[in-house]
Amino acid sequence: MINYNRRKFVSVENTANGEVSSNTIFEYNQEENILTATYSGGEIVKGTLIGIVKEDGSLQFRYNHVNVRNEIRGGQCYSTPETLPDGRIRLHEKWKWTDTDQSEGESIIEEVI
Repeated sequence: MINYNRRKFVSVENTANGEVSSNTIFEYNQEENILTATYSGGEIVKGTLIGIVKEDGSLQFRYNHVNVRNEIRGGQCYSTPETLPDGRIRLHEKWKWTDTDQSEGESIIEEVI
């Protein structure tokens, strides 16, 4: 199992309906199989997520944040890990807004060393 504790990630790709950008930094923490994170930057003033790390290293979590328009947004995400040649982790994410906007999207975030 991948241990995500104290790892930082940045968005490298996102669909147009997403609010995360290359200015958004995610700081992950893990206790046993429970994942938590805070994130901010770009359109995101402050965000949190909580979820589960599965045995294969994939992630299932819910996220909520406040954006620069002072809106509370939230959704759910499923992430599949890829280990890059330099050992960093790349996460391929499939997500869905669960607030008034029920649209879906995909993004990629990569570990920052």
